[in-house]
Formats: sequence, C-alpha cells, structure tokens
Amino acid sequence: MSALVGAVDAAGVVASALASTGGAVDVLATRHAYVAFALLLCIGLYMMIANPNLVKKIIGLNLFQTAIFLLFIASAYVDGGSIPIVPTGGPEGGLYVSPLPHVLVLTAIVVGVSLTAVALALCIRIYDEYGTLRADTLRELLRDEGSIPSRRSAEASGVNGAPAADGASGATDAGGESDD
Repeated sequence: MSALVGAVDAAGVVASALASTGGAVDVLATRHAYVAFALLLCIGLYMMIANPNLVKKIIGLNLFQTAIFLLFIASAYVDGGSIPIVPTGGPEGGLYVSPLPHVLVLTAIVVGVSLTAVALALCIRIYDEYGTLRADTLRELLRDEGSIPSRRSAEASGVNGAPAADGASGATDAGGESDD
C-alpha cells in the first residue's frame, strides 16, 4: 500500500514539474523580446571577447548595445497603454506608457553611432600604421617597437612593476631588452 502512495506522490511531483516547465515555455514564448535580448547580449559579448579582429570586436559591441536598447524598450512596454498626451478636457486617469526609456534609447543610439564612427576611424588609422587589425599581432608589433614592455622584462620586474624576488632590477632600455 505504501508503495502505491509513493508512486502516486512521485507522479504528482513529475506532473507539477512538467506544468512548471510548460509555464516557463509559455513565458518564453510570450516574451520574444527578452529571448532576443539574451541572444544578442551573449553573441555580442562573445564577439568582443573571442575575436582577435578589431572590426569584429566593434560589431560585437554594436550587438551588445542593441541588446541593451531592446531591453529598455521591452521593459517599457505597457499592455493597453496609450501615448502620454492627454487631450484638453479628456480623462486624466488611465494607463500611459512612460516616454523616458524611449528617450534614453534614442540618446544612446546617437552615442553608439558616434562611438562606432570613432572606433572605425581608429581602426583605419591602426591599419595604415601597422598593416593589421588583429589584436595579438598588434601587441607583438608594439612590443617590438618598445611601446609596451616585452614579456621577459615584465616577468623579471614582478607584479605591478615591483622588483622580482630574486633581486633582478627589471631595468630595460627603449627596445624592451634587458640590460645584460
């Protein structure tokens, strides 16, 4: 008898789990903008982190910005809301949509376009100067010309420019080579 009661309880738990999963699927099915937000955010973040090409990093940044814009607009949606313009003599009560998120997104779009233009202009300048847009290749070229310290001298000097434990001075010349 107890085995039968246990089986009925287990079936109830499984049924409630399926109902809650169905509820989650229903929520995701009705909230397309939030699913698109999550996908765009993840794709943009991945492109900014994983791609060595600077132009692809800029495209990833634009996807990330678009996801944030979509989040603001989707969260501002009010079902049954109307524009916040009340006609003269009309009813003052009612459900209105806040214009603030739309204004913020419009401003952010202008800033995003400006940021993209400056970033692409810098990419053109970097390509003219170094002939590549790969971040790893640029880092090596900058180490070779002495603009950033070489790995050897950075490791010899310790963390944050502090002298190494073995007493190495970490002094380097302009070429990034050690003084030996």
